[in-house]
Amino acid sequence: MILRVNGATLHYEVRGQGPLLLLIPGGSGGAAAFDDVVDHLAAEHRVVTYDPRGMSRSTLDDPDAEQSVAEHADDAARLLDALAPGERAGVFGTSSGAIVALHLLTTRPEHLDRVIAHEPPVVEVLPDAAEYRALVTRVRDTFEADGLMPAMTVFAAGLRKPGDTTPQPQVELPPARVEQTMANLPFFVGRIVPSFMTYRPDLDRLRTLSSQLVLAGGQDSRGELPYRPAAQLAETFGTELVHFPGGHTGLTTHPTEFAEHLRLSLSTCRSGR
Repeated sequence: MILRVNGATLHYEVRGQGPLLLLIPGGSGGAAAFDDVVDHLAAEHRVVTYDPRGMSRSTLDDPDAEQSVAEHADDAARLLDALAPGERAGVFGTSSGAIVALHLLTTRPEHLDRVIAHEPPVVEVLPDAAEYRALVTRVRDTFEADGLMPAMTVFAAGLRKPGDTTPQPQVELPPARVEQTMANLPFFVGRIVPSFMTYRPDLDRLRTLSSQLVLAGGQDSRGELPYRPAAQLAETFGTELVHFPGGHTGLTTHPTEFAEHLRLSLSTCRSGR
């Protein structure tokens, strides 16, 4: 299915019955990033997955258009308006998708039940944010000078704990999904990383909405860059940091356990309203 939004056409999919649950992918993933968890969640929810604008099957009217967190959050809001007008929905976002989820909460809280933000790399909330601004600059400069894979090497190294050389968990993905992920990487590195990782969340606004927000980190990613902002925000707001299976990519490396943890988190949120 498709939805026209400002400057783009979004591809989205809907499965299951029950309260609406919007899943926002991170990185260079699209709707396919949730393939291994959707069926588990669709038993209790009407689950919406989609390709963010500029990725996979969601096309831009202007292929060179700059990207912003606010516009991506508006896309998510338009999906909710189209599929569940007047209803409150649950939202889960991971990585850059979690940044979108945070902004969506600040702009459309009356339409949201709970927002679960898994490791949003909002580095501007960290005391050493300047170091990560420099990382974004290095990634951009390397991408422009040397190309995609050298830039990805710089980016991946910057996400890890200092001095950590432990091999990252690897998962064998279907060839079509690997091809799609690789095809999205230039857009992610060139357009998403520079704008999303310099995004400054409205902390005062989020503090007032913290009862609707669940901040989450990976059990295995303590100390890594994407984990730290989630922990910092939880401390700032005086809320619990919920731990999900695996690390930053636990959705891919531990899909069954991750889906069950997400399902339970949503059930707890509903029962605690």
